[in-house]
Amino acid sequence: MSQVDKDSGHNSGEQNPRKKRSPIIKGIFLLLVFLLFVSAAFVSVVGIILLQDITQDLPNLEEETPQPSLTSVVYDRKERVIARLFEENRTWVNLDQMSPWATKAVLAAEDSEFYEHQGIRLTAILRALMIDISAGKARHGGSTITQQVARMIFLTRERTIKRKASEAIIAMRMERKYTKDQILELYMNMAYFGHGAYGIGAASQVYFGKSASQLTLAEASMLAGVLPAPNAYTPVRHPDKAAVRQDYVLSRMVETGMISPQEKEQVQGTKLHYIMKSGTPKATFVMKDAPYFVSYILFKYLLPKYGRDTIYRGGLKIYTTIDLDVQEQAEAVISKMKYEGALVALDPDTGEILALVGGRDFEKSKFNRAVQAYRQPGSSFKPIVYATAMENGYRPVDHVIDGPLNFPNGWSPKNSDMKYSGEITLLDALSRSVNTIAVRLAQIVGVNTVREQAKAMGISTPYLPEDLSLALGSASVTPLEMAVAFSTFANNGYRVEPFGVKEILDNTGHPLEQNGASLTRAMSPEVAVEIRSMLTQAVNWGTGTRARIPNYQTFGKTGTTNDFTDAWFIGGVPGLVTVVYIGNDNHKTLGRAFGGTVAAPVWKEFVEKAVKTLNTPTTFTISPGTSVESVRVCRKTGFLASGGCPAAEVLMPVGQAPSTKCPWHGGDAFAARNDPNAPQLVLAPIDDDTAIAGYQMKTPWGEEQPMEDGGGDGLHVKQPKVGDAGGEAPANPNEEPYRNDPTPAPEVEKRFQELLKQYNISSD
Repeated sequence: MSQVDKDSGHNSGEQNPRKKRSPIIKGIFLLLVFLLFVSAAFVSVVGIILLQDITQDLPNLEEETPQPSLTSVVYDRKERVIARLFEENRTWVNLDQMSPWATKAVLAAEDSEFYEHQGIRLTAILRALMIDISAGKARHGGSTITQQVARMIFLTRERTIKRKASEAIIAMRMERKYTKDQILELYMNMAYFGHGAYGIGAASQVYFGKSASQLTLAEASMLAGVLPAPNAYTPVRHPDKAAVRQDYVLSRMVETGMISPQEKEQVQGTKLHYIMKSGTPKATFVMKDAPYFVSYILFKYLLPKYGRDTIYRGGLKIYTTIDLDVQEQAEAVISKMKYEGALVALDPDTGEILALVGGRDFEKSKFNRAVQAYRQPGSSFKPIVYATAMENGYRPVDHVIDGPLNFPNGWSPKNSDMKYSGEITLLDALSRSVNTIAVRLAQIVGVNTVREQAKAMGISTPYLPEDLSLALGSASVTPLEMAVAFSTFANNGYRVEPFGVKEILDNTGHPLEQNGASLTRAMSPEVAVEIRSMLTQAVNWGTGTRARIPNYQTFGKTGTTNDFTDAWFIGGVPGLVTVVYIGNDNHKTLGRAFGGTVAAPVWKEFVEKAVKTLNTPTTFTISPGTSVESVRVCRKTGFLASGGCPAAEVLMPVGQAPSTKCPWHGGDAFAARNDPNAPQLVLAPIDDDTAIAGYQMKTPWGEEQPMEDGGGDGLHVKQPKVGDAGGEAPANPNEEPYRNDPTPAPEVEKRFQELLKQYNISSD
């Protein structure tokens, strides 16, 4: 046996077993490598397919810019906040306008390595990818601030692997497109802090009533602590849990070197005071201040023009015309009324709505009676009839017969006191609101002429009757329309377009619109001033005495409808025209309540406060070039007042006033007979010889019959210039023109709910 054989311990003819096993092991190894390669390839292919599936629906950040939902803010004329309109209550705040404590606290609590990573943290993602096999959902979080922003803007909150992967991809893309500061600013403005507050700007206001720049370390650390679960960690409902979270945030700030341990101890001894002013996470219709006004501009103007998304998500600044103090004064007087009603206050020189109240309680009734209640104005419509007459050459000193009216069709309108005064001046008739005179005037000038004058003054209702009942206020109009019409008397003859929005800025401060006065000549300045002076007398000694404002020139007119279902007072002082309407929605009687007894006192209470708030002038101005003069006349005869006359001051166009004193109260009868501007008796087509004989004024120089135009004796008789004896139809007594209701309250309430649904706004 050779030495080699001896050493090997085997026979030289036997094979080595290691050589036999080597190919098998090698084969197994190669098989494993092959399988691993195939698996890797399979995983890669599957990964590519999954990645394509995930990425094909992801947003293209080069084309899409994050558009967070921003709160639109409504301001009054003094830039005080009236309302906030939002889906998510969010006010954008630039990063450099935030308290440094706010950003530091959020970084420490949510992502202390934010400025080091590239959008994701791999270790956190691996930890987050622990899968519940049965449910297929991720168990843990691990998102960076960038990932959270990606989820807030582009994704849902579902916890699936696909969503987590999408979140990571978008986050990395965002890190390439935006700077760290831009991403942090997005997060600070998009994060939900609870109580309806989205973003640090809204949160600082909702919790502490201050701007984000004013947050202290204690306040900022508390807000940062609620971020993981705002409802669970809110200090308002769960102060103990909130304190634990605040301690965690402060500890992290110490660990990261943002604050010292001593600063942490100081904060932990600080007691915070919370004021929850607003907050609801949905687009809602919940308003505290000026709800009737805000709903009016919202549904009448803003939403139809700009759409829901722009108004509720666009972060607009909407500057309105109302004065919040005046609005609150208006709401106060209406809320304590016994019956329902409305109040509208306008600046007659511009058309700006200074206050608008549509009812006693918005929460109980959304029916906005200021702009939706079409109601009969009663006698408050009469000044429009008189203005029509003055535009057609008649004067306050002219006479019309106050006597019975019996039309062939059976219509027989009467005065409220069922009495007649005979031949009286137009000044006296308007001041005392005599019904028969208004009907006769309408017949004299023509109903269609009155209708056209009303439209020129801003009466836009489609419910203007074409018969003589119009003279007594049988039209159906809104309080806002009547405010516009009476503004014509206050501003020397111009129709104004009422508006409630002065300016709108977008979220960058760029103006979207700016509005101002829009004036159209509605009547001559002489006639406007003339009617205003007549209505001043109505307040001084007529039916509107309860509305007189001491030390202010005041004009106005009462209005009462049949069966006392509606009561009005409409009038103004320099710089302010106000309408007060009172009436039940079901049209039940107010119980012998006249406009002068129930509406005028409410009007006065409001106006006395409003003029001080607005600092309005005390006297009216007359436009330069207006040819009028102040005349002191006898309100019974229209001649210049003598010592014994019941006198009144009235403004009349120059050259139209009588030049002689009243012969009934001591003046020269001969001079009066020959005065070319002597008051004239104006006969209506319905006035027959019997009416003239029974109700005309007897002259102090005899009882001869008055002469036709230009006669030398007595009061001259003036036949109508316009109108037609047979062309002006009386009201049909069977149609009850005063009972029309184009806008019943239940239907309006139903329409309001339909509008909320139309614009996807919750009323909860």
